[in-house]
Amino acid sequence: MTTRAKLTVYAALATALAALCLTPLLTSKGWIVHAFLVVAVVAAVGAGLRRTPFYRWTVPVGQLAALFLVLLLGFASSSAVFGGVVPGPESVRTLGRVLGQGFTDVRDYAIPAPPNPGLRLILVGSVGLIAVAVDTVAVTYRRSALAGLPLLALYSVGNGLAGDQGSWLWFATAAAGYLVLLFAEGQDRVSRWGRIFRGSERGEGGGLGSLGQNGRQVGVVALVLALLVPAFLPRWGSGLLHTGSGTAAGRGGGAGASSLDPLVALTGTLPNPRRVELFTYWTENPSADSTYLRTGALDSFDGRTWKRGSTNTVPFTGTMPAPEGLDSTDVPEAKTEVVIGNRLEEAWLPLPYPARTVNLRDNGAWQLAPDTASLIPAKDKAIKGLKYTATGLTVQPTAGELRSAPEPPDRIARQYLDVPSDLPKVVKQTALDITKNASTPYDKMNALRDWFTGPDFTYDATTRTDSGGDAMADFLARRRGFCVHFASTMAVMARYLDVPSRVALGFTPGNNKGSNLYSVTDEMYHAWPELYFEGYGWLRFEPTPNRGVQPDYSDPVSAPATQPTTAPAPRTETSAPVQAPSANPDCDAKLRRTGDCGDERDTAAATDEGIGLPSGKTLGALGVALLLAALLLTPMVWRALLRRRRLGTGGRRRPGGPGPAGGLTDAQVLAAWDELIDSAWDLGIPPDESRTPRAAARRIVETGELDEASAAAAGRVALATERVLYARSAQVGEPLAADVRTARDGLRARVGRRGRIRAVLLPASSAQLRWRISEALLTARLRTGAGVARVVGAVTGPVRRPLPRRRRRGGGGAES
Repeated sequence: MTTRAKLTVYAALATALAALCLTPLLTSKGWIVHAFLVVAVVAAVGAGLRRTPFYRWTVPVGQLAALFLVLLLGFASSSAVFGGVVPGPESVRTLGRVLGQGFTDVRDYAIPAPPNPGLRLILVGSVGLIAVAVDTVAVTYRRSALAGLPLLALYSVGNGLAGDQGSWLWFATAAAGYLVLLFAEGQDRVSRWGRIFRGSERGEGGGLGSLGQNGRQVGVVALVLALLVPAFLPRWGSGLLHTGSGTAAGRGGGAGASSLDPLVALTGTLPNPRRVELFTYWTENPSADSTYLRTGALDSFDGRTWKRGSTNTVPFTGTMPAPEGLDSTDVPEAKTEVVIGNRLEEAWLPLPYPARTVNLRDNGAWQLAPDTASLIPAKDKAIKGLKYTATGLTVQPTAGELRSAPEPPDRIARQYLDVPSDLPKVVKQTALDITKNASTPYDKMNALRDWFTGPDFTYDATTRTDSGGDAMADFLARRRGFCVHFASTMAVMARYLDVPSRVALGFTPGNNKGSNLYSVTDEMYHAWPELYFEGYGWLRFEPTPNRGVQPDYSDPVSAPATQPTTAPAPRTETSAPVQAPSANPDCDAKLRRTGDCGDERDTAAATDEGIGLPSGKTLGALGVALLLAALLLTPMVWRALLRRRRLGTGGRRRPGGPGPAGGLTDAQVLAAWDELIDSAWDLGIPPDESRTPRAAARRIVETGELDEASAAAAGRVALATERVLYARSAQVGEPLAADVRTARDGLRARVGRRGRIRAVLLPASSAQLRWRISEALLTARLRTGAGVARVVGAVTGPVRRPLPRRRRRGGGGAES
């Protein structure tokens, strides 16, 4: 490998190592592979352009063009033409829209943010630009020391945004990559002086080898000191730009208002739960098996995702705001004691809803969002290992009370009935169709809930779509998704039906460990819609099939209309179809309540779905088997078609044909001879092109031990071939197809059954097929290369460097 090639590799390696510091910025790490691919493409394009006679400034221009093309293919391929492989004008516009959405996400999300296409485009594109800058400075212009500036910018931005999620490891890897780049450039500079004499390390001068070794030692020692010294220096808790405690300040002014997004944590955890315990709680609530612990709510829908409508927060003082819309003050209270484990480091505080008081050891570590009654951490890891007590209200209205609830006030309607105008019409139309037979908002919500939890929908935590309008239309078409899709879609439909709604986040009831003690794992992350009923406030409904528990008030059958709100009814099993218990004897009561045991109807539906078309795996395996069979049968089919073409018309006399006096043409005779040679080859006698046709026929007769008739037939084919090749005028009037078949039958009789089968299935003469394909590919490659060279020469002529003039040696004059 040349020195410049090594510099190219080390520059790409340094950029890739520095880019690792960006991995904490998103919840998913898969984008870094795309970034590494972009770095490799930039390096390869630079290496290729530096081998051309172009000016040096054209190298970074070509790299930027290649980077733009890779980003188009990676983030706007849906708008490309010719099967999504050739970007067009629409691809550029699509890329611009994705980039604009990325800048919006930068403003709306905190670290770690969801791996939305816009954010991934910003990160991958930034890494690509840094790769171009590093390659240009370090390789094209041979100034590796200056390449540290773009690497430092990449590391500083990434580590600064990551905050406490950063690591000394990112600095170590970035610095190591930069040192390797410096070492490579130093070796290149020294090599230009001439042949390096390393000498003895014990010599007084040490030589150049000792100088290089000392330089490496200085670099390694500097890196180690940079990693170790900060550990012994004092840390300052504030700085010139310090504005207060906490990790982030929300746009409304409260600390920690945008420190994390619970919806991001939910969508990132559900598909791949670790099945670890997050916290435990004890409660005196008699309906504990159906009580959710709520962390927060998202009350604003922008057409793409649910967000907090207001980021304003206030310092928490220990008392929660009065429940919005709840008129009665005589509501039973229940105390809940929560112990958070070490696995939960960043989350909003899980609370029963509505909560009246929360007893925390450090109120200053939390901020209150008044609109949604959520407690948001104002300090890093404020929830880790936390113990607290919350007093919640047990609101249990009856079906009759909810049916007769008055209309919401104007303030609630204005804030919680807003729906973007550009949503797909199918969302609203479906809501109207499902609820056309319901007369009250309560009955309409139950109709929606029953439809979502019915047999038409399937819970699938691996579905990777967001909660936007297009995703809702896709969700309603496929009818498959997880809790975020069900909660988001039902909340939007409720707004279309004039029922104020928002999306709540938290945990389903934990596993009962006895004595009212419950254990909550990360599998219990959940989202559900909260619907507003005047006089009773925000009430939970459960549209997700086989997940969670239906509240009593959402079931008209099990909630008598005459039951008072202040005296909650004893817990009874809901009659909703989705809550039917499983017949599995190994399923405990808790799993039966949440539907995690499965449902007999779901099993039957799955069985019915399995009848009919084969599965994707079966079709894939069948396709692979057919492909292999086609590859194995290709030699046999090709050989059979070639034999038919040679003997079908090439070995018989055709009256009035092109041959003289109705005889055979020269091409037909040579085709018959080729078939005789190939038939012998298939049956174990390879051709010998150094022999004349009669000598070749004699060899076939002797090696194949042909009988008299077969030998005579082979001789006639050979004689006709020699006439065509050597005679002044060749006239072959007899057909040769019968002679070729006679000689072939004689050869087949000698080799036995195994030889005949091998000659049919794997004919040796099919090697000619591979030769012909290779020749065709070589010809096409040469023609394509010549055409590309002509086009490149015409396009790059203005940027080509003129070749230097040679000077004559000894002649004294310059050669022009």
